[in-house]
Amino acid sequence: FIYPSCLTLTLFLSLSLSFSLVVPLSGKNALLNMAAKVGRHGVSMAGPVESGRSKLEALFSHPLYNIPSPPVSEEDWLLKVKPKVKVSERSSQIWVSDNQDGYEDTQWTGDNQPPWLRFHLNISRWQLYAPHDPNIEPLLQQLATHRVVSAVQKSGGTQLKLVMTFPNYGQAMLKPMKQERDEETNYNLYYFSDFERHNAEIAAFHLDRILGYRRIPPVVGRLVDVVKEIKDVTTDRKLARTFFTSPVGNVCFYGLCSYYCSTEHAVCGRPTALEVSLAVMLPDLSLATRRTWRSPWRRSYSRSKLAKWETDPDYCSAVKKTPPYDKGTRLVDFIDMVILDFLMSNMDRHHYETFEKFGNNTFLLHLDNGRAFGRHSKDEPSILVPLEQCCRIRRSTWLRLRLLSQAQYQLSDVMRESLSHDPLASVAPLLSEPHLAALDRRLATVLQTVSRCQERQTGVGLVPQ
Repeated sequence: FIYPSCLTLTLFLSLSLSFSLVVPLSGKNALLNMAAKVGRHGVSMAGPVESGRSKLEALFSHPLYNIPSPPVSEEDWLLKVKPKVKVSERSSQIWVSDNQDGYEDTQWTGDNQPPWLRFHLNISRWQLYAPHDPNIEPLLQQLATHRVVSAVQKSGGTQLKLVMTFPNYGQAMLKPMKQERDEETNYNLYYFSDFERHNAEIAAFHLDRILGYRRIPPVVGRLVDVVKEIKDVTTDRKLARTFFTSPVGNVCFYGLCSYYCSTEHAVCGRPTALEVSLAVMLPDLSLATRRTWRSPWRRSYSRSKLAKWETDPDYCSAVKKTPPYDKGTRLVDFIDMVILDFLMSNMDRHHYETFEKFGNNTFLLHLDNGRAFGRHSKDEPSILVPLEQCCRIRRSTWLRLRLLSQAQYQLSDVMRESLSHDPLASVAPLLSEPHLAALDRRLATVLQTVSRCQERQTGVGLVPQ
């Protein structure tokens, strides 16, 4: 398989409306055809969900989640498959590890590609995976159940993360449980001092999919055995030296990182069972280079200084004139991410990434969401400042948000149902009821913000779909 370097952008090209809402050109005809179903102003006119049909199923069956997209050209795929080779050359396609213990020696064709490889090959310029991709469930299933053959610490970052490898050469990023699900962030902590949460990574994936973005790699929860699936299979000597048994007999480890890697912040099993999140890894950087972008609304990460956007109400005017936000859909792509972060109260979005292959014409990757869902009793309005200052939002996003505010598709209900399918939901709900209620409250705030943007423009209304 040949994996050329690449980049990705959003599913929709856009056209500004009179009050700076954005309508997707690629879905324009579909939106015209569905006018009778969503109503003139985007409010769903559908009746109650059919008896026996879940809200989540009804949501994903709605026309707003089934907008036809244009065919994907050859250059719009992130990776390419090497053409068929002669039988005599097939041995070069067998994946061989330096240490083959536990790995599968196999030749992968279109019929027997493992789910993680199909996921990589299906990444396009517009999205990480298709709306109804049948490969996602097998991929999550394998992440949750496949035998672990290797576990090493991932370098970089402020907190402990591991890279787990499976017999079919698939890999996943592990983040361990560090606190109880319903334990709120201490109000005296700064956002950059908070622990990352394994359930936040899982919930962020589900929320991203419910919003129709599909820009977070699939994540699943799992109970791992600290001894059998980490300590006994690691080849990372530095990580191995950090294992110890606590005074009550639990097996713990802490790894090496810049902040929370010490015996005081150790990760411990009960006595060996540990809750974790596992996120499928994106294609290796040597195969698909990613570019990192500094957020224009990045926080100062200082306890005393304010960022420029916090003191200049006209800050967005300068951003709109600055590449890559001065053309294309980059600004509304960023606003999509802002809405996601506000809904889950993630203040720690200092950078974002794109696949380099696609230049500026691609979607944004919504990675590293471990500091989300820290507080449910308080909303953080500063996260929503880009929307307030710019008054720009993609029309398809706005329509879906309106839909999720309706009783028959209520955001908290579809999130609860979606999260119930995760393996860790059998232990305890991934999000507590106060967190689910906060989603509805914050969604109402987003919609109110958009309404205020409309009101600031005199005599403005939605243009015909």
